[in-house]
Amino acid sequence: MSNSSSSDSSTPKRLLFVCVENSNRSQMAEAFARIHGGEQIEAYSAGSRPSGRINSKAIDSLKEIGYDLSQHQSKSLSEIPDIEFDFVATMGCGDACPFVRAKQREDWNIPDPKEMSSEEFRTVRDLIETKVKAAIAFVSEARP
Repeated sequence: MSNSSSSDSSTPKRLLFVCVENSNRSQMAEAFARIHGGEQIEAYSAGSRPSGRINSKAIDSLKEIGYDLSQHQSKSLSEIPDIEFDFVATMGCGDACPFVRAKQREDWNIPDPKEMSSEEFRTVRDLIETKVKAAIAFVSEARP
């Protein structure tokens, strides 16, 4: 017995989060997508000009909520799979981002927290979590 709708619902939705350095915002977004998306989400992040490392403030900020971001790698757009993503969120990466194929694209106006205090950094972290939860809800309701 073949039911195409059940196979569609079992296929994970692919989310990509892109910023310039892939060291703060996009890394936190990928982490939250993994935390909140479970097996229904494949999460990726990349940078238009990756720094090659994850910011220690981002690692500390996510450690506060029980997630080990130190295991992540800073990646460039050329290192992500050449697929059509269900959802792509950009965070100030400029003209490099449009080359990623996506069914849905949003530009999140989230400030780079690199130079922020720990408290301001937490505020950005929490904003990213809220936006990621909304993105997961959106792609979960979208038809294949």
